[in-house]
Amino acid sequence: MTAVFVSVCYNSSAIEKKAEEMINTIVTLEEIHYQTKDPGDLLESIRKRGVAIPVQVKARDGYYECVDGNRRLSACAALKKENPKFDRIPIMILNDFSKAGSSFWGNTQNLH
Repeated sequence: MTAVFVSVCYNSSAIEKKAEEMINTIVTLEEIHYQTKDPGDLLESIRKRGVAIPVQVKARDGYYECVDGNRRLSACAALKKENPKFDRIPIMILNDFSKAGSSFWGNTQNLH
């Protein structure tokens, strides 16, 4: 039996460029449709540090749909009552993955 090894080469600057194509911005909590979840220990962490990792969303007609970050958004909704700064949410707008070459990013979301 002969083993065949395939070497995958990539241009790291091309991957960095692809990451830059993902749109990062800040929106209000009301602009995001999400499922309310128990934020658990995230509540205190976000109270102290804010949202460190942008919430992943898909752009829809007139709103954003949460793909990953329901607990972070639920924590921000609760904390907004204490401080209005928690109404501003950092988001990462995901590509629609239908364009050639963007399938690389298609499996990067955390599906917990």
